[in-house]
Amino acid sequence: MSLAETIKAEARSLGFESVGISRVTDSGTPSAFSLQPDSSLPDPAAPLSHRLFSRLTEWLRLGYHGTMAWMTRDPNRRSDPQLVLPGCRSMVSVGMNYYTDNRANEQPGMGRIARYAWGKDYHTVMSKRLAQLEVKIATLAPGVTTRAYVDTGPIMEKAWAQQAGLGWIGKHSNLVSAECGSWLLLGEILTTLDLEPDEPGTDLCGSCTLCIQACPTGAIVEPYVVDARLCISYLTIELRGDRAAIPDDLASQMGNRIFGCDDCLDICPFNLRADATNEPAFTPTPLSLAPSLNTLAEVSDENFASSFRESPLKRAKRNGLLRNVGIAEENLRRQTGGRASQ
Repeated sequence: MSLAETIKAEARSLGFESVGISRVTDSGTPSAFSLQPDSSLPDPAAPLSHRLFSRLTEWLRLGYHGTMAWMTRDPNRRSDPQLVLPGCRSMVSVGMNYYTDNRANEQPGMGRIARYAWGKDYHTVMSKRLAQLEVKIATLAPGVTTRAYVDTGPIMEKAWAQQAGLGWIGKHSNLVSAECGSWLLLGEILTTLDLEPDEPGTDLCGSCTLCIQACPTGAIVEPYVVDARLCISYLTIELRGDRAAIPDDLASQMGNRIFGCDDCLDICPFNLRADATNEPAFTPTPLSLAPSLNTLAEVSDENFASSFRESPLKRAKRNGLLRNVGIAEENLRRQTGGRASQ
């Protein structure tokens, strides 16, 4: 096997269902030629890093990042892996399937948690395995430099995952895999190795707009573009502040969602062919499948820390979770004519 094939085989042995390689080329500093003439759209003939820079800066210009100020820091670096790892020649993109056959408890009085947060924190799960893959790469190619990230580095990972053939970015702006549907968690290793690249993924969304229609708040403002300020995932996870931070019209659309939202993912037709994961770390807990609003409303600092120590829910912090639970209770009272939850 070639070095690239050996690395991909090792990634699969570590539990990554999807793995692919993209080549990182010297592209220089993005400039006006990254755009089509008389257009704000990226020139499809420009290097990928230039196209990513153009998309990112336009998205930021429109204010779609909301309060996520970290997104505005050095768009050049976020768009170009060679500014993150000097000498970077290739990127190994990996994906883990997190879909399970379980169903959330949707009885009145229960909150709803996004599927990716039903089990253990994927950052920890995937980071440990990427570290093992880095060790293997160093064994295969002594002297090589690598750097791994799981949704924490300045990498536009969905675009590079599409470039590596893991799938394509759907109209909901998430990666879609022909094998795993929308249920892929992504990570990557940047390396100074010059590896044989895979064919980029082909967009198979066609004329389908189900995800756009399914969004409760209209956050998918146009195909492939999400205004985070309207997105329930942003509102329940990233947005800090008390109840007043979320406008009433958006809060009323949140329903019982207390951490994230899967509506645009659930509706995707490619999920009909997705198989359940074999990864035990993503096995749901009783709390994640049936989170009682009454119980969560009374959670103490100590109980929050112990209950969500290994869960992605800790990102919302206790105050954020309690705010979201309060909104879910508001919506429940509105739906039930003021009756208390069970």
